[in-house]
Amino acid sequence: MRKAFLIVSITMLSLTGILIYINWKFCFLLLIFIPLILMGLYDMYQSKKTIRRNFPLLGRMRYLLESIGPEMRQYFVETDLDGKPFNRLQRSIVYQRSKKESDSMPFGTQLDVYQDGYEWINHSIRAISFSNVNENPRVHIGSSQCTKPYDASMFNISAMSFGSLSKNAILALNNGAKQGGFYHNTGEGGLSPYHLQGGDVVWNIGTGYFSCRTPDGKFNYDEYVKRATLDNVKMIEIKFSQGAKPGHGGILPKEKVTDEIANIRLVSKGQDILSPPTHSAFTTPLELMEFVKLLRKGSEGKPIGMKICIGNKSEFLSICKAMVETQTYLDFITVDGGEGGTGAAPQEYSDHVGMPLRDALAFVYDALNGFGIKDQIKIIASGKVITGFDIIRNLSIGADLCNSARGMMFALGCIQALECHANTCPTGVATQNPELMKGLVPEEKSVRVARFQHETVKSAMDLMASAGLAHPDDVTRDVVTTRIDRNKVETFAEIFPELKTGCLVNENSVPKDFLYFWKKASVEKF
Repeated sequence: MRKAFLIVSITMLSLTGILIYINWKFCFLLLIFIPLILMGLYDMYQSKKTIRRNFPLLGRMRYLLESIGPEMRQYFVETDLDGKPFNRLQRSIVYQRSKKESDSMPFGTQLDVYQDGYEWINHSIRAISFSNVNENPRVHIGSSQCTKPYDASMFNISAMSFGSLSKNAILALNNGAKQGGFYHNTGEGGLSPYHLQGGDVVWNIGTGYFSCRTPDGKFNYDEYVKRATLDNVKMIEIKFSQGAKPGHGGILPKEKVTDEIANIRLVSKGQDILSPPTHSAFTTPLELMEFVKLLRKGSEGKPIGMKICIGNKSEFLSICKAMVETQTYLDFITVDGGEGGTGAAPQEYSDHVGMPLRDALAFVYDALNGFGIKDQIKIIASGKVITGFDIIRNLSIGADLCNSARGMMFALGCIQALECHANTCPTGVATQNPELMKGLVPEEKSVRVARFQHETVKSAMDLMASAGLAHPDDVTRDVVTTRIDRNKVETFAEIFPELKTGCLVNENSVPKDFLYFWKKASVEKF
């Protein structure tokens, strides 16, 4: 191959020289042949790329085709049910609802209803007329210790930071939340001016304590109070972990720390910004309860919650034991499934770390109920929630309401280009490139966010009405059935049998499946 390329190169150069000698008009051939020949010669003698060294010039086609592979598959190869992590049908329903176009489908389902894992809602002979159902029910969040409870929508914007998302994306999301009357979670990147456009805000405080930190990265109570008491901030969320990379800290390289980001996060420029894997404000479950009381006091009584992807079961049971012992309660717990998304995470973390959402929801609900404190605490489900059925499925397992991140990104115009980590998002959603960002017009996209949320809640309530249920609180584990194998189906009530209320308070009544983790759990350590 290399010898052949040399022969062809010499021949083309000779031919080009002859043609130029005959007629100067053939000079344009130089613009084509000379660069290609030089590229080929470089390929022959470079040592880093074997394919290009063995197949000069021609080998470059392999890298070109590889680079456009995702786009080729998405537009020319994948079917409606292909595509990861969201297939074309899932993406399309978001686009249609955000534009208020028809989301009806013809000719029946494309799903294989006899495939393992297929799920459906058990409708009722005594279905309720949708006109008799509240289209936008509210969920009351606030324990007996919360003096400023919040009535939340059942479908909201999940945690996405400014920095991960563009300024225009955050503006569109917050204005959409304002128009639709639902909340917008800030993500752990701090409380930015773009989160304060009038929409309700849940301030997510992670291990870096951005927007409420001291110069050395510790929790700063005074800075916290300044922001926690803002009218737009309705709830505070302590972030333990997220589904895409639980137990993994983060780093924002110093090259990306602009003056604006430094001011928002309360960090200095010229150094990397670190998000440690663990909190420094507390080290034990009992200290966590003291931190919860401190945050509640500093926010003047607003709901205080936590976000967690379940890992070691005993650690969550330790938190439950601490709540019972101190009589200090979280107001809400956001359960993030291991299938959750992020702009960037190591593949092993995305694929193999963290409990999937439905298992985590069942465990958290049963743990809270087993300790007799579920009535104090609302559960928020987060992880691949984009349709009304996704909401009902999560409510059936134990959630009280749901958050969505990637669904809201689709409403903004995300095309699942899978370039979130590269700062090259073509839709201006997950990028800080001004040239790409300007294509996203917040005034236009905020309307789509509000429409998508409204239509999805409406769909969920319609499904509930078909099951004879009038409110999210009425959804129980026997509402959804899943196919175990081709000839066996079970409801979630059979797959996840509920624990008896209060059975985890005393060792003598702890079920066998919980006993090992219950004994391991301690209020003195995680």
